[in-house]
Formats: sequence, C-alpha cells, structure tokens
Amino acid sequence: MIIQVLMGGTSTEREISLKTGEAIAGGLGRAGHKVSTFDFDPSRGRGAEQLLASAAFREADLVFLALHGGEGEDGRIQALLDLAGKPYTGSGVRASAICMDKAITKIILEYNCVETPAWVRLGRKDAGAWRSNSELRQLGLPVVVKPLDQGSTIGISIVKMERDLEGAIALALEYSSDLIFERYIEGREMSVAIVGEEVFPIVEIKPRQGFYDYERKYTKGMTDYECPARIESGLARKIEADALRGYLACGCEGFARVDLRLSPDGTAHFLEINTIPGMTETSLVPMAAKAKGLTFEALLDRIAFLGLSRARPASSKIGR
Repeated sequence: MIIQVLMGGTSTEREISLKTGEAIAGGLGRAGHKVSTFDFDPSRGRGAEQLLASAAFREADLVFLALHGGEGEDGRIQALLDLAGKPYTGSGVRASAICMDKAITKIILEYNCVETPAWVRLGRKDAGAWRSNSELRQLGLPVVVKPLDQGSTIGISIVKMERDLEGAIALALEYSSDLIFERYIEGREMSVAIVGEEVFPIVEIKPRQGFYDYERKYTKGMTDYECPARIESGLARKIEADALRGYLACGCEGFARVDLRLSPDGTAHFLEINTIPGMTETSLVPMAAKAKGLTFEALLDRIAFLGLSRARPASSKIGR
C-alpha cells in the first residue's frame, strides 16, 4: 500500500505529533508499505493547499493521521480528506469533533450509562466569577481544571486548596476559552485501547510522583506501566465493555484510546476518548497491542487496512 503519514500540525502537541509520525512511518516501512511523510505547518507554507497539490498525496492509497490536537483531531483535517475523497485512518469528522470537546463527550457517555466524574463547563466570562457558581461549589475539592479541547494533559491542574483555583483557571484559559471543572477521583489511572471494535488489554499508569501530566507522560523513567492491569477479571470485562460502549456511542472508528480512573470501590470513571492517541513504540496503544501478541508493525498494518476498508465515495462521507 502507498501511505502518506500526516504529522506536525499547529497545536500545542506539535512536537509529540512529529515523534508519533516518525515512529508510524518507520513501522509502516518495516511492514512493507511505501511511505512518505508530510509535516503539516501552514506557517511554513505547508498547509492544506500544498498537501492536496503534492504528488505524494495524490499517489497515496491512504493518509495515516498522526496529528494530535487542533485541526488534526477536531474534524477539520478529516473533512478536508473527505472532500478530497482520500481514505484515512481513525474516526471521521463527527466523532473527531465530539471527542475533542470534553463536555460533549461526557454528555454522550452519561446518556449511554457510562460513568464519568461530575463536571461543570464554564466559559471565560463565567470562569472569572467562579466564586458565585453554585454548581462548581457542589463539586467540592479536590477538583480537576482543564481546557475544554486540549490533549496530552496540557493546561490541567488538580486543585486541592481553594486559594489555588484562580491560578489553575488562568493556566487553563491560556489554552482554551472554555473550561471543564471535574470532580477529582482518587484511585488508579488506566487506559483502554480499541482497534476496530476489538478491545485490547487494559493498561495501568503509575506515575512515580504526582499525577500523569505532560512531563510524566513523555519523560522516560517518570512513569511505570502495567499491562494487563492487575484487576479482577469480572471488573476488567465491565471496564472493557463500558469503554467500547462509549467509543461506539461517540461514533469512533479505526482506533482510539479511552482513559479512566478506577476508584477504590471498584467504580470506573471514564474521562475522555483520544481519537488520535500517541503511537510511538512506547505509547499506550502499542503497549496494549504487545500484550495481545501484536508487534508495532502488525498494529499499524491493521489500523491502515481498517482505514482503507472504510473508504467510500466523497459525496457519502461529508458529515461523518
């Protein structure tokens, strides 16, 4: 197959996207595909127009999306590829837009009886008046403050003292005009990878200090992982079933990663769905695949063929 890997982008996750893209390109090459890469960066004259005009794009059978956040994960790139009639990996326009908006994701999870922590959404103007917000008061402390539409734990704070709330709000507002305030769940951090509609073994994430923030996520040696997670088999099956229910309810396809917290009473609280998760050889999805006996190359191969199998005429894809 001839595959173009689309990476980089303009979001705060650009550097991680470049690492993901290079890892994917290498893995696909080892799997026997003919691979090219495109660093999407309009500021350097490598935007949508240049992508569509490039010979490598026109020649490609499939675009493998490695863009994290921003236009790469919120449905805009997916819409562009739909209009161009070019097959691509992962979810379509609608699911990408839904999962990028943490509030809409949580509404859909709740409607489909998938447990998610209590939450409040506030815009920039309302966040400035947080002291008088009764819903926010009901959440209590600790509370997680996060931008509505960012990934890689960027702009997130766990607030334990009210005096720290102002600073957490200011930090989150640097990355988004809308915020999510979410009840903090004590317990264990876990993640569920789904490829197609197959649920992979649960990964437990164990930061050596603090919480699983950007630094601990991407700095080698700061976090330990266990896959499969050591949990009772019946509970594991319920977590896997709930993760798949949320994935399907949001319209996800191809592959995604569903993140959750497991409280001491055995309740899984689902946080969000990542439609283009990190895909270096040490990322969580490849880790879960390895526990199933899949090599990194075999995982990428499967995701690529899932993307190709979803191909339909451009006119039928709009609004996916």
